[in-house]
Amino acid sequence: MKPKLILGIIAIIAFTSMLMINFGNSISTYTDFEKASEMKGAHVPGVWDNTQEYGFSRETMQFSFYMTDESGETKKVIYPRPKPNNFEEADRLVVIGEMRNDVFYASEMLMKCPSKYNDADPSEYVKASES
Repeated sequence: MKPKLILGIIAIIAFTSMLMINFGNSISTYTDFEKASEMKGAHVPGVWDNTQEYGFSRETMQFSFYMTDESGETKKVIYPRPKPNNFEEADRLVVIGEMRNDVFYASEMLMKCPSKYNDADPSEYVKASES
């Protein structure tokens, strides 16, 4: 074989390996606060604990609140942006970030709001499609 062909094959294998390693590190599965403390870049689903204080601090420019994960553990979450508009209406939250000193620092936050179709009568869909 020619040396250029061998170098090309080695370069392709190295590039593909680095791509797969980076792709594997970027995929994060849902977890709870306990397991998130061992990870970097975790997705933690849960619900807002509205019995505890929450709010936006103008000094630190951060929104903080308490969230209970799916295993029942409640932790403080700090989000570096203002409170999202539909925060109070969300029936489920997913915070993306990392645990530091028993506080979850979220770089991103997703709100799962209840669907307007959940309470609707399914027969109404049939009536609407028949007309």
